[in-house]
Amino acid sequence: MDNIRHCNIKNIDRYAKIYADAFSCEPWNDHWKVDDAKVHIKELLSSGQSYGLEFVIDGHIVGFILGTSMLFSYGRTFEINDLAVDPKYHRQGIAKELLRSLLLELKKQNIKGVHLITSNDGFLQKFYEQFNFTKETKVILMGTELS
Repeated sequence: MDNIRHCNIKNIDRYAKIYADAFSCEPWNDHWKVDDAKVHIKELLSSGQSYGLEFVIDGHIVGFILGTSMLFSYGRTFEINDLAVDPKYHRQGIAKELLRSLLLELKKQNIKGVHLITSNDGFLQKFYEQFNFTKETKVILMGTELS
């Protein structure tokens, strides 16, 4: 699609603004600072295994999807770390198009599986289920707080 192109670190300021705005909205309400979002995205883009796509309307980046791949015994998998759309462009199919395009590209790259972590509340589970994502049954997410 003409609106989709590969992510480029030169656009990091725009990605950071989109990220901070998008993740400060429902369902996350995380209140990201743009400078912190820039560090987060730079760390991902600097990974040797990062891959991402941006969505452009009239020369203006309005969303992106970004993640990293990792090799396991059964093949390479991909983790979607971020999917963010400028809130002014929500509900226009941009996230769907980014995800659809990413999955097609990853299939061409012989990626064996795609994983992500998302909110347990609201509409996001249903959004990802449209693309055949399901809740994992063989693994669980665990964590610990470090004080």
